[in-house]
Amino acid sequence: MTSTSSSQSGTSTHAHGVRYMLLSTLCFTANALIIRALGTVQAVDVWLLACVRFIVGLGLIMAVFRVGPDAFQPQNVYRHRRLILRGIVGSLGVYTYYLTVVRLGAGRATFINNTYVIIGALLAVVMLGERFRPVLAIGGLSGLAGLALLTNVLGTGAGVGLYDWIAIISAVASAYVVVTIRQLHAEGEHTSTIFAAQCAYGLLICAGPAVASWAPHSPLAWTLMLVGALCAGGGQILMTRAFRELPVGEGSLMQMLVPLGIAVGGVVFFREHFAPHELVGAALILAGSALPALRSDARG
Repeated sequence: MTSTSSSQSGTSTHAHGVRYMLLSTLCFTANALIIRALGTVQAVDVWLLACVRFIVGLGLIMAVFRVGPDAFQPQNVYRHRRLILRGIVGSLGVYTYYLTVVRLGAGRATFINNTYVIIGALLAVVMLGERFRPVLAIGGLSGLAGLALLTNVLGTGAGVGLYDWIAIISAVASAYVVVTIRQLHAEGEHTSTIFAAQCAYGLLICAGPAVASWAPHSPLAWTLMLVGALCAGGGQILMTRAFRELPVGEGSLMQMLVPLGIAVGGVVFFREHFAPHELVGAALILAGSALPALRSDARG
C-alpha cells in the first residue's frame, strides 16, 4: 500500500514538473516572437533588452511572491555563494544569448546555445549523481538533429568565429545554471529567490552599459519590450519551479520545444513557410523532447 502510494505521488510530482516546463516553453516562445516583432518596429540595444527583462522579473517576484510558502528571501541573494554564482552566470548567459542572436543570426545562435541540453545532462551526472539514461541520449541527439534541420544551421557554410565561441560559452553557462538550480532546490531555496538572484545580479551588470548606450524609443517599442519581459519572467519562474521535480537532462530537453514554437510562430505571424527538411526537423524535436518525459511517466 505504502509503495503504491509513494509511486503514485512520484508520478504526480513528475507530471507537475512536466506541466510547469511546458508552460515555460510557451512563455519563452512568446517572448522570442515579441522580440522579433520589436525588431521590425525599432532597433533596441541588447543591454537595454536585458535590463528591462531583469527589472520586470524583480517586479514579478515582488508582486507574486511577497508571502506564501515560496516567498522571496532577499537576504539569501547576497549571502548564499551558490545563489550569487547562479545570478552572475545566469545573467551573463541572457546577455550573451541576445548578443549571439544579433551577431550570428537566430538559427545558428539558437542551435549552439541548445547544446546545453547535453552538456547539462553530463554535468548533472558529475555534480548531482543523476543518471544519463540511454533514452535521454537518444532524445538529446534527436532534438539537436531536428534543431539543425529546422534552423538550417548546416547549410550556412560559415566557419567557427569569435561569436560562435561566445555562443558555446553561453551554452556551458546555461548548463551550469540548470544544474545549480537543482542544487539550490535541494538545499531548500525557494523558486522566487533563485530567480531573483539572476535578476538582481543581471541588473547590476547591465544597468551601466544600458544607460551609457541610452537612446529614445517609441511607445510601441517600450510596450513590446515590457510584454516580452513579462513573458520571459513568467517562463523563467515556471522553468525554475519545474526543475524542483525534473532531472536536468529531461527538463532541459523539453526547452527545445521553444525554437520549434518560434518556427511555428514565424509561419502564423510572419508568413514564413516550412521546407520539407524543416518539417522533418520539427518532428525530430517533438520526438526527442517527448520521449524521456513519456518514459519517466511510464516508469511511475
